[in-house]
Amino acid sequence: MKKKFIKNILGLTLVEILISLVVSSMMMAAMYTTYSIVNSTYGQVVNKAQISRNSRDLVELLIRDIRMAGFKYYLGTNSLNYPEETYLQIPDASSIEDSHAPIVIQEGLDHESFVETGTAHVTKNTKNNPLDICCDKIHIVFDDFDQTNPLQPYKRYKTTYYARPMDDGTDAQGELINPRYAIYKSKISWSQPRGNETDSFPATGEWIGQLQGCQECYHEQLIRDYVEDIEFIALDRNGKRLLPFPDPTTVAGRNNLYKIRSVDIKLSFRSEKDFFRREARDGQLRKVLGFSRTKEDYTDRYLRDSVVVTVYTRNIVDEGLF
Repeated sequence: MKKKFIKNILGLTLVEILISLVVSSMMMAAMYTTYSIVNSTYGQVVNKAQISRNSRDLVELLIRDIRMAGFKYYLGTNSLNYPEETYLQIPDASSIEDSHAPIVIQEGLDHESFVETGTAHVTKNTKNNPLDICCDKIHIVFDDFDQTNPLQPYKRYKTTYYARPMDDGTDAQGELINPRYAIYKSKISWSQPRGNETDSFPATGEWIGQLQGCQECYHEQLIRDYVEDIEFIALDRNGKRLLPFPDPTTVAGRNNLYKIRSVDIKLSFRSEKDFFRREARDGQLRKVLGFSRTKEDYTDRYLRDSVVVTVYTRNIVDEGLF
């Protein structure tokens, strides 16, 4: 009985085991390949969605502030003994730092910038690469009103969007690691208060920042990182680019400061991590589209995406009022 029982025991031969191992390995390899492709595709979708989200958030901030450019609050007849409309001085400034123009645009990154150290003085931003064309800077001025402040009920603010070069340090050869740009925002206020509630409102004032006691002001607030470029183009009522460029430092430029009817915003972001599997080959270089100036070609593995938006100004007039 025992021998018969042994003869009835079934098993696998060595060949069958090897065949099953080969088939299983092929199935696992196929599953892993499928997983890798799906995971890579998902990562690319996430990276592209993040770039789109970053672009959208920054564009919304710019649209809001550009639409406010040139706004003046009108109170009208009141029982508070406040002026019916703003009394704040609008000097005929010949410098960007002192300008009250609704919108002033500076082309290129290597420009003068307001640095809050008690008084405004000139400094220069440096680029990651002298050949880089990033990035434009925009100054936006608008008014507001604070009924609870009897010393200066009418307010005026200047917000500035600008770029600074960023990196993750240097490698052993002294080369920058992950060089890029980031967008910052600063806000200053026009100070023209009276001494007490019975004094008359003064005729002169000055720009102040957070260090000078402005509670609403801030300096170098990081808005978005991994920026490739940002460009602002001022357009007239016919949709044509204003030339010479609106600029308070020249006579011809000052004549165009109040002719801005819309602004083209051209913004490009870069992915934080590698997006493509390999670097671009010769003849298939990757470009950043949508910009009026010449853009360089890229061979790296980063993804770059651009957004172009036209924003119409609401409060800039040119009827001999300013």
